[in-house]
Amino acid sequence: MNNSDLADAIANDAGITKADARKIVDAVFVAIGDAAAKGDEISLNGFGKFKIKDTPEREGRNPATGEAMTIKAARKLTFAPAKAVKDKLNG
Repeated sequence: MNNSDLADAIANDAGITKADARKIVDAVFVAIGDAAAKGDEISLNGFGKFKIKDTPEREGRNPATGEAMTIKAARKLTFAPAKAVKDKLNG
C-alpha cells in the first residue's frame, strides 16, 4: 500500500474526496516526521509507537574493499506495533 492507496481507502471510508484524503495523509506523515525530528515519541493508540533510537559511532568494513571504516553515529526512527496489530498479523 502506498500513499495514494491509503488516501483512496480513507476517502471511501470517510465519504470525502480523494484530494482531501490525500491532503490528510500527507499532513499526518509531515506531523509524524516533525515530531520525530524534535525527538518526541509518537504513540498511535491501537496501532503502535514510533520512537527515536540513537545508534553510537562504530567500526565497520567497506564491503567493496574490506577496508576498516568508521560508521557515524545516527538517530533512527523505529516502530513497535501495538498488541492489536500483532494479533491481526498472527491470526
